Amino acid sequence: VNGALAMIVGRLVYAGSKLSLCNHHPNTCLWELCGVDGPPDVEVHCYEPMDKLLRRQRAIQKNLGRHLDGGQLVLYDITSVYFEGEYKASKLVTFGYNRDRKKGREQIVVGLICNRQGCPVGVEVYAGNTKDETTVIDKVREIKRDYGIEKIIFVGDRGMVTRSNVEALKDEEDLQMIGALTHGEMMSLLKEKVIALDLFDERNIHEVVDPAEPSRRYCLCRNPATAKRETATRQRLLDLTATALDAIGAYQRKTTVEKLGARIGKVLAKYKMGKFIQWSIDADKTNPTSAKHRLLWSIDTDKVAREKRFDGCYIISTDVDKTQMNTVEVVTAYKSLTFVERAFRNLKTVQLEIRPVYHKSDDRIRSHVFLCMLAYYLQWHMEQRLAPLFKENGEGENRRWTFRGVIDCLAQITRNRVTVN
Repeated sequence: VNGALAMIVGRLVYAGSKLSLCNHHPNTCLWELCGVDGPPDVEVHCYEPMDKLLRRQRAIQKNLGRHLDGGQLVLYDITSVYFEGEYKASKLVTFGYNRDRKKGREQIVVGLICNRQGCPVGVEVYAGNTKDETTVIDKVREIKRDYGIEKIIFVGDRGMVTRSNVEALKDEEDLQMIGALTHGEMMSLLKEKVIALDLFDERNIHEVVDPAEPSRRYCLCRNPATAKRETATRQRLLDLTATALDAIGAYQRKTTVEKLGARIGKVLAKYKMGKFIQWSIDADKTNPTSAKHRLLWSIDTDKVAREKRFDGCYIISTDVDKTQMNTVEVVTAYKSLTFVERAFRNLKTVQLEIRPVYHKSDDRIRSHVFLCMLAYYLQWHMEQRLAPLFKENGEGENRRWTFRGVIDCLAQITRNRVTVN
């Protein structure tokens, strides 16, 4: 217990390896305050407590479930953590969709459960090739079972609350879900005239009910900042596509229609702007291999304009009854997923630095991730206690306190033995 406590606090204060935390013993009274007398041993005071902590994970998380306030709203999301080096003994560390855009790196997938305020109550480690939606069904049932929750409102992003998962869980008692529709699902509703573009408003949230599925509510929202960003991104990609197609059109050497078409296809696949481009090849029919093959292309401006009207629009879908949560509460609940994103940001980069991971076995990897989650749990509660301090803080050059500044002050606490001649 003493070693586990020292590692949890040490992760928050120093964010280093277990060995570096032990070697830091002469410079800090952390180990002594946690009840470890004398220099700590990495095997006895770190690895053995990690193994014991992993065996207690389910019981600890069940105890943390008290923060769920008897159930109701549960936030859930997953992220990936990439690894460096070889992990041949691990079944968890493998290649998969990397959310950090680190190509060629093996990874694990981490799922985090939080209450509506963002307080973490549970964490799970999956194999690196696990897809978002495949974790949901088991996780929902696990939450209800392990935390003893009777009624649950499960909030997940558009990659989790998919149509197939909703169908698979529709017979689950006392379960309701909040998620967002994909672009394809939104276009289907638009095509079926369940929704209309005029209903998306920057100030007001319009709610629509599908006549074919009366229990399903759709909350139509529009974010002007997102709209501006999406418009700029599309224009940038169209400009890059146009530059590349112009270069292909100006090609003077002999080539075949097939090779020319392959080059065009590669460009359209790279920038994903193919649906806006109309193109054809004016082939030299007298010579299959000729320099006279010409590319003719143009941008479908009408289609671009129609797509632009959809920029910044999103739809939040739920089966929660309107008497239980009104439209604004549903949207607010979905936006609460930013708390989980903030937790991942702190776990991975800002504060706790979950990687690099030096452990090679799956159990030690799971224990390390659990330790980092407990450290974030400590950080979350510290920030609640420090809220009055930050509230009275100045701004700009008069700003004195940050969370990192508080931690740096705590890191300076030492105990020195002075011998006087």
